[in-house]
Formats: sequence, C-alpha cells, structure tokens
Amino acid sequence: MEPSAVVLALPFVGRWLVQNSPARRVPSHGTDLVGSSHAIDFVAVDAGGRTALGRSWRTVLATERPDLFVGFGAPILAPADGVVVSVHDGEADHVARRSQLTLAAYALGQARRVRAGVEAIAGNHVIIEASHGYVALVHLQAGSVRVRLGERVATGDELGRCGNSGNSTQPHVHVQAMDSIDLAVARGLPIAFRDFRELRRHGAGPALVDVGVPGEGSVVEAAP
Repeated sequence: MEPSAVVLALPFVGRWLVQNSPARRVPSHGTDLVGSSHAIDFVAVDAGGRTALGRSWRTVLATERPDLFVGFGAPILAPADGVVVSVHDGEADHVARRSQLTLAAYALGQARRVRAGVEAIAGNHVIIEASHGYVALVHLQAGSVRVRLGERVATGDELGRCGNSGNSTQPHVHVQAMDSIDLAVARGLPIAFRDFRELRRHGAGPALVDVGVPGEGSVVEAAP
C-alpha cells in the first residue's frame, strides 16, 4: 500500500471477487484515462464463489441477462464520509458477456465508446468529495441512484445498486479515487481498504486485513 493512499471502506456487503487490482499492476485497467490508474473492480459471488446463477449455451456462445448475476441490484454503499458532487443516472444496463466470442466483439467497440464520452464509459455513477480526494463508484444500475447532488453521506449509506451500465461486460462495481471531479482530466490516486477479510487464491486461508489493497482474484468481505 502506498503511504498516500486514500483509505476506504468496502462499498458493499457479502462476498465479492477482486478484478483489475492495483496490487497486481498500475495502471490497473491498462490506462490512465478518466482517473482510472489505481481503480479496482468488485464482482459479487455466492457462497460457492460463482458470479452468476448457473450456465447455459448462452454462457458459451451468446450474451446473458444481467439479472442472472449475483451482484445485479445489490446495494452499493458509500466507502467514505463526504459530499456528493456528481450524480449521473439513466444509462441502460447492457446484456452481460462471459462468452469469449462476445467479449472479443465487445472489445472491438472500445474506441467508439471512448469517443462517446464519459457517460458511455462510466455509465451511471456517483462521485463523492471525501477528505483526501474524489471517490467514484461506477456502472450502477439504471434508475437506482438514490442520492442527490450536494447531499452529505456517511460511510455505509446506500448510494445506488450494482448494475451493468457503461463500459461493463458483467454486473460489478468499479471504485476509484482521483484528484478532480472531472473524469475527462482527473488523475488517479492510490487507494486501499480497511477492515476486511480476504480469501486469497491458490487455497490460502482467509486473512483479516486492517488496511491494504486486495489481491487480484481474491474474494473479500467486510470484517465481522
């Protein structure tokens, strides 16, 4: 963890899989654009570690409904005290993609989505001005955002629900800290999380973490 990291609470309850962790590489998403250099993704899983309810031929060859995924509609919580400085809602939730065929086709449209602007990338989102920077929670479910511009929120308050809007291939929440409210020019800030339980990959036992960056592929939940 970098000394200057913005320390946050996990923005959800239950177990979530860590993807694109800055513990693995920086920039975590392969780009510094839209303040995402230290961003992290969380995908909800069930008790068996599955991200979606079952598999079918569509899982292998086609797209799937987002509501088949464990995280779709799950509450997304404020990870820090602060003031809501940006709110965007109204972007549609896309179909989900686990099929390599559909993922490859989706990747071909990346440049077009970038040209379409911030909303096409971030989808529905909330940005909070916290004590050490701006924190964005991204890809929320259409129509679920429940906070207003200028509203003061406390850690754990519900902001909206997990969705599949914007540049997203399956329901998840993307979290990042940055130095500006303007995603078009923002620079990413290092982040870490406090008080969580981490089940690491390769069969390692669970660890209680006071403050740290969850590892790629681990499963995390708030510490009891």
